[in-house]
Amino acid sequence: MPETKRIADQLKRAYEGPAWHGPSLLEALSGVTARQALARPIPNTHSIWQLVLHIAAWMDAVRERIENGPVREPADGDWPEITDTSETGWQATLDLLTQRQQALLSVLTNLTDEQLKRRLGAEHDPPTASGYSAYYNLHGVIHHNLYHVGQIVLLKKLLQEN
Repeated sequence: MPETKRIADQLKRAYEGPAWHGPSLLEALSGVTARQALARPIPNTHSIWQLVLHIAAWMDAVRERIENGPVREPADGDWPEITDTSETGWQATLDLLTQRQQALLSVLTNLTDEQLKRRLGAEHDPPTASGYSAYYNLHGVIHHNLYHVGQIVLLKKLLQEN
């Protein structure tokens, strides 16, 4: 099996499941309302909504890196602002997340295993991912997403207890 297919499988499993580690991103977000997504049950932490926008932004940054080279920060910013706090706004955020997932998968499925090894930029610069391969970036975004899924699960549990 080509490595691109293996990575695509992991990206899909982390996003929609089934994942062996626990809930996927969509499973963790299932049933979350706009009010819950905005809540901060732990002071000085990000809300579920902020985490979702952050995940979507970095998926897009990795896509941009693969297509166009080093990118320091997502076009939306590291922690995009919430502009519409309604249920419609929450649904739009979830739709954006799906769009970003599909765009990243589309770029990935068009790569060859040889292109996975290609360095994105010449100089080693961690903030932009310059000097790192597409392979490294793709695995990084999967790990990044799962890290934040864990946070979402904990926030959701706290919200259910209150």
